Amino acid sequence: MSIGIVDVGIGNLGSLKNALHSQGWDCTFVSNSHNLAGLTHLILPGVGGFSTAVKRLQDADLFDSIIAFTKSGHPLMGICLGMQLLADYGTEGGNKSGLSLISGEIIPIQAQNLTLPHVGWNSVKHLRKHPIFEGIRNDVDFYFAHSYRFRNHYDEHLLSTTEYGESFPSVIGYENIIGVQFHPEKSQANGLRFLDNFCLWDGKC
Repeated sequence: MSIGIVDVGIGNLGSLKNALHSQGWDCTFVSNSHNLAGLTHLILPGVGGFSTAVKRLQDADLFDSIIAFTKSGHPLMGICLGMQLLADYGTEGGNKSGLSLISGEIIPIQAQNLTLPHVGWNSVKHLRKHPIFEGIRNDVDFYFAHSYRFRNHYDEHLLSTTEYGESFPSVIGYENIIGVQFHPEKSQANGLRFLDNFCLWDGKC
């Protein structure tokens, strides 16, 4: 397997690369469309604002190239902001079209009387079976850091939920595409298993 990590300056990617290397996976940073050649899997991480991230992908000639990569059947995983970029559009920083790979929109978390951003450990409840959950018990904790969340348009795309003031999607999936709101690279043993499961996944479910 050859794992690519999208690097357009929207996150500190060192911990993700280190986590993958600790599990024995070879990975490379992807900063332009030419870097996608020969990859079997692609990870789209990110922190920060939706509209800024979309522009960074477009400027790097990666926006359409990521879509094409997934259309060829290769597995893609979006992490945190990367998950949100899979949506049709986001409202952070003004309405902006996303990759439209999993139908939905990005909206602020509605968590009355709770601190935002939502930062720290929280449980993930599995709703459907999927290879990404292999060997991971239901309702275990993962590490989150976000103020916006995915609102999926179709129930069948919702793989797991988490509670923080409201129930929100913590894992979504469609065909060969996965999105996770938490940070598996910061989630200790369960997070490492999650990364392993993605790297072993053939994109079918």
